[in-house]
Amino acid sequence: MKRYLSTLVALLFTGVHAYSQSSDLKNWPKGASPKEVGLKIAEKFVITPHTNFNRPTPPRVITYPESCTWYGALTFARVTGNKDLTKKLANRFEPLFHEEAKMIPVPDHVDYCVFGSVPLELYRQTKEKKYYDLGMRIANKQWGPPEGPRVVPASHIYYAQGLTWQTRMWIDDMYMINALQTQAYRITKDPKYIERAAKEMVVYLDSLQKDNGLFYHAPDVPYFWGRGNGWMAAGMTEILSSLPENNPNRPRILEGYHKMMASLLQYQAPSGAWRQLVDEPSSWEESSCTGMFAYAMVTGVKKGWLDKSKYAPVARKAWLAVVNFIDENNNVRDVCEGTNKKNDKQYYFDRKRITGDLHGQAPVLWTAAALLE
Repeated sequence: MKRYLSTLVALLFTGVHAYSQSSDLKNWPKGASPKEVGLKIAEKFVITPHTNFNRPTPPRVITYPESCTWYGALTFARVTGNKDLTKKLANRFEPLFHEEAKMIPVPDHVDYCVFGSVPLELYRQTKEKKYYDLGMRIANKQWGPPEGPRVVPASHIYYAQGLTWQTRMWIDDMYMINALQTQAYRITKDPKYIERAAKEMVVYLDSLQKDNGLFYHAPDVPYFWGRGNGWMAAGMTEILSSLPENNPNRPRILEGYHKMMASLLQYQAPSGAWRQLVDEPSSWEESSCTGMFAYAMVTGVKKGWLDKSKYAPVARKAWLAVVNFIDENNNVRDVCEGTNKKNDKQYYFDRKRITGDLHGQAPVLWTAAALLE
């Protein structure tokens, strides 16, 4: 009888230990620690030339995947206190004040405006005014009156409603807009920036989130594309991280966030990853959306938005899946290529699976920083 009881106690202890390990967001297997992984991906970015959506030619301006990766690398540097990395990332930026000045995007599109989050993060860490001036100019332009060749009739309607005239109702926008406007709020403490972003987010939530908690790519594209949903998850995470508790739009955004996170629980693959089309089991496992969902869940668990017992094991499994996508050259594989909206399900199934694309590198850095913050 004693032997039976001791065996039972041992089994129970083993089960509890396994559960605690599966819920642990601090202790990692060899090669999977966020500090180690984040540094490798950040250092890889430092030496990566300006990218152009997997084309062999250099870009005309800095692209949004580069901006998002740069911002992620800077965030990782700040969280880890790595001044040397911050200096390297600032050195990468310096030519944009000189010989590469023409590569600064014109702030007339959400994909171009997200670039402003980079100089604002540099200002946050260095306090050099040149970064502030550049970043705030872009943040203010985004909510200025419609101007330039991209203006369409709807631009004036959105502007009259207090939204950015760059509104287009693609879920991708909810990271691009929030990353910039939330950064402007963090830097200035002026509530108008975070209030703009919150109002915009609510409009997108009301327009695009479906009963299952996921989001169509756009109103006329009824498919739950992985990275598009990842942009939305990351955008909600960015704004909730800084939105004051008493902001009237916070409950609505938190409701949309909770609804999405609950939905993602049922669609996570056994590997810990999510798929190119989130709700399609036959769809391939895609790294960039996995990284973005991991970032959203890790942050939610650590900030108390999500039930730790339910979501921490899922977040841990997601991070380990993210690490598994990284090859020996510190490139993330199985990244969906840059994708426009299209009302054709096969179009999403057939997107190329790329290695090293910055769409995939960026969320690794966001998640690593979130795990360490």
